[in-house]
Amino acid sequence: MGAAYAALVGWLYQDAGDLGAAAFWRGVTQEMAVRSRDPQLIGYSLVNQAHVRTDLSDGYGVIDLCEAALDVSDVLLPKIRVMAMQQQAHGASLTGDRTTVDRLIDTANGLLARVDDDLPWGNACRRTPGYLEVQRATCYGRLGLGREADSLWAQVLSVVPPSARRDRGVYLARHAISAASAREPDHAVEIAREAVDIAVETRSARMFRELLTLERAMRPWHDAPVGRDLAEILAPVGKGS
Repeated sequence: MGAAYAALVGWLYQDAGDLGAAAFWRGVTQEMAVRSRDPQLIGYSLVNQAHVRTDLSDGYGVIDLCEAALDVSDVLLPKIRVMAMQQQAHGASLTGDRTTVDRLIDTANGLLARVDDDLPWGNACRRTPGYLEVQRATCYGRLGLGREADSLWAQVLSVVPPSARRDRGVYLARHAISAASAREPDHAVEIAREAVDIAVETRSARMFRELLTLERAMRPWHDAPVGRDLAEILAPVGKGS
């Protein structure tokens, strides 16, 4: 079994919300990478570990792992540097550091046009429309910058193809959370309708988790008509999850 396969298994567990199993398989990936002596694979494995730490809300752990990956940035391919910088931005958002979030995303953006390797793994930055702005919008949402995140999600969703249903559903849910954070509950409910339709269709555990976060973000309007509308919209998710 190769490191890339172990990384895929780790991601599948992470996407399903089983962070214990995800951490185990990310650890398997890292061991294989270290034994291979391949600096690109080692950097990739460290970013994978950092991604799990992000889901565990361990901002400083994320930063430490990404800095370790970037310690040998002079030999890393642009793709690995982009991956490490964007993940470190998530760590910075968990520690409340917007300045570092923007610096890392902007620096990664300057490298994106140079990503031209033929490695079969880690290619989300090439195939995902608006990849780095997705990361920035997610970080802004985590920082509580509702209006800024709301604007960014609108831009991102305008370029996401209809075929990318799972990504679109997750982005819509995060967009709705940002609207709620910006104290625009009617806007949040409007966005949530499409997100729920996609969640029910795809059975995505990741989408269900984002929609539960939306439910929490909308608690100030729980007893208002808009809150009751949201509860009705989310009912199929509650039954299916």
